[in-house]
Amino acid sequence: MNTDLDDLHAFLAVARTGGFREGARTLGRSASGVSDAIRRLEKQLGVRLFNRTTRSVTPTAAGYSLQERLGPALAEVQGALDVVNGFRDKPAGALKLNVPVSAARLVLPALIPAFLTAYPDIKLEIQTEESFVDVLAAGCDAGIRYEERLEQDMIAVPIGPRVQRFAAAASPDYLARCGRPEHPQELFAHACLKGRFPSGRLYPWEFELQGERFEIYPDGPLTVQTGGATDLAVEAAVAGVGIIYLFEDWLRPYLTSGVLEPVLEPWWPQFSGPFLYYSDRRFIPAPLRAFIDFIKLVR
Repeated sequence: MNTDLDDLHAFLAVARTGGFREGARTLGRSASGVSDAIRRLEKQLGVRLFNRTTRSVTPTAAGYSLQERLGPALAEVQGALDVVNGFRDKPAGALKLNVPVSAARLVLPALIPAFLTAYPDIKLEIQTEESFVDVLAAGCDAGIRYEERLEQDMIAVPIGPRVQRFAAAASPDYLARCGRPEHPQELFAHACLKGRFPSGRLYPWEFELQGERFEIYPDGPLTVQTGGATDLAVEAAVAGVGIIYLFEDWLRPYLTSGVLEPVLEPWWPQFSGPFLYYSDRRFIPAPLRAFIDFIKLVR
């Protein structure tokens, strides 16, 4: 039986993500193409692999059995190919990373240009994601997350700055009109520009000074989803709408230029920097191994 490896990859992507469209997205293919691949595979094997409804796509008993055996098998095939890749002068192939928008903005710009210059045969794809996702199910080789959001049974390697801070800031005009808070609890009397996780949970504002800690959820005229809409909140703060709470490095250019001023700076909390994390598997793809070695070198 000659089965196309691409069809097997399509099956595994759909099984892991629970849908044709989601599986196609992880593969960089069309949903119709992935659906055709599954139909070919089912016809060739003579069994139905998925139960399909208008709301869900779930593996059948046969599909679960195939998924359980196929995942490790395809990983072994990829590992064998990567062993051959190791004989090249420089690694080649695709590398796909799943990262939060903050890492794409604040961490990767200092690394990626030099990495791609050093490894011109590697094709890098960056997928930004604010939700807590399984990077393998998302079709990625590795991800970047902060310590409290790392998945279990993963290898974590420090990447980027090891200490960061959250900062509160507002425009000089806003502070002149509304006053400058001197304690975090005073923020309840101010217009605050809030962030919301994709899960729907509001982003807490945390402050700490000499052992005194506060986690508050202030009110305000604007709430944005963290990540893609964060710049909108920053521009609203610059325009004098209210106080913003964000990564200090994200706000640094605005603070330096003076269009934003620090608020409650002695209370800004520190936290550990991000980590590159990946599966503890026998074979690490050569492009990922090159990236791991590169970030260790420049650390």
